[in-house]
Amino acid sequence: MTPQDFAAFWPIFRDIVAAQETYAFDPAQNEDAARRLWCEAPLETWLAEEDGVVLGSYFLKPNAAGPGSHVGNCGYMVSPEARGKGVARAMCEHSQRRARERGFLALQFNSVVATNEAAVALWQKLGFDVVGRLPRAYRHAKHGLVDCLVMYKWLGEENQPAMPEPVKLIGRKNIEAVVSRRRKRDA
Repeated sequence: MTPQDFAAFWPIFRDIVAAQETYAFDPAQNEDAARRLWCEAPLETWLAEEDGVVLGSYFLKPNAAGPGSHVGNCGYMVSPEARGKGVARAMCEHSQRRARERGFLALQFNSVVATNEAAVALWQKLGFDVVGRLPRAYRHAKHGLVDCLVMYKWLGEENQPAMPEPVKLIGRKNIEAVVSRRRKRDA
């Protein structure tokens, strides 16, 4: 995305972030800081437009470094006027193709605000699973503290790997015994 492209996208970015309903970005950031966040940190950033009108944008980047770098991460923003017209679907489908071309084996969305029901439903239609829920992790401007969802889709050739068995947690009584033993030893 060129600086001119971002300048055209900036009003959409600014208004979505200012609404504090879907993104945990600083609403006070200026255009230059937003451009660095959206365009420079990711591997690639794409603009959706029709007849010269900007409809939305998305970025693609690794979700983590090193051993986790095979999982990609994307963020999508669509102008209010273009919502419900297939723009988010087209961008998500495009991002999955680009992710595969870049060698990513999966995509993970780290923080989908649970009250963003249209996005959650679309991501699920496109094959993303809810793999985690973060209680009260987002301070929504209208609804207060709401949950965020972690969503994941395997993109690799082979079937999605089986989810590991849940880790059995140590009971409270056992944790207290471990903590009290350590305290005695450290004293």
